[in-house]
Amino acid sequence: MVAVGGTQVCLRKVDTAMIFRLIAQHRVTHLCGAPIVLNMLAQAPAEQRVAFSQTVNVATGGAAPPSSVLRAMEELGFRVTHLYGATETYGPATSCVPQPEWNDGPPEQRYLNMARQGVAYPTVADMMVADPATMTPVPRDGITMGELMMRGNTVMKGYLSNPVSTAKTLVGNWYLSGDLAVWHPDGYIEIKDRSKDIIISGGENISTLEVEEVLSRHPAVLLAAVVAQPDPTWGETPCAFLELKPDGAGVTEADIIEFCRQSLARFKVPKRVVFVDIPKTSTGKIQKFTLRNWASGRGPADG
Repeated sequence: MVAVGGTQVCLRKVDTAMIFRLIAQHRVTHLCGAPIVLNMLAQAPAEQRVAFSQTVNVATGGAAPPSSVLRAMEELGFRVTHLYGATETYGPATSCVPQPEWNDGPPEQRYLNMARQGVAYPTVADMMVADPATMTPVPRDGITMGELMMRGNTVMKGYLSNPVSTAKTLVGNWYLSGDLAVWHPDGYIEIKDRSKDIIISGGENISTLEVEEVLSRHPAVLLAAVVAQPDPTWGETPCAFLELKPDGAGVTEADIIEFCRQSLARFKVPKRVVFVDIPKTSTGKIQKFTLRNWASGRGPADG
């Protein structure tokens, strides 16, 4: 936007009513925001929404938006592209470039495709999903999980004065992201979880992102976050933290669990559901370390 001399409209805080008004007033064509901002726009009450005629191209990072948010944003006139990156890669390094053939299939599959992390930027020399123990790329089958790795001129040289962390993160000229992903036949990557967030229950891996995607489809759920909780039998099991929409106050833990059973294998269904204001950072990212403490009994999970 700076390079082409575009007008930038800046806000001091996220205000959905103001965002809609300014988009219409200034004919905004591009918008950047975390997935939680998109969720706020998608859930904004009718009285806050202002109609606009142009399509607004949205770039979003962080965890991929759930399909329900992507659908709602499209209906409001936004076209969402998911980006992925890290401080170590100088910001965004991949983009989920939409493919025309996605429009030929079921809408739900298209939304799932849009939530992938996509393909590498031209500035990234190489990218792969590989076994971190052997550095061997995984098959491009959309099933086999490995760690997402990148290399190129936009990848850092190392952490300042921290050779130990540098040696763990930069291996054989590759940056190891710590994100667990699968590689699809079309070359698109799809992150399944952070390595520290994956739930291992009775020897089975459970992707918290997969469970959160299902939870977000429930009509009463505004925001969902899933973490591991200790379990004496299985080691750990999924614990779901949910923020409900204003009209969703009547939903119960049993309702949510039954809803999940319709779309998830039984071992992936949350064993506990907590209705709470989910803690977030100043940029809107969910503080999963806090939720993990709560799930372990080290905080006011029901407060």
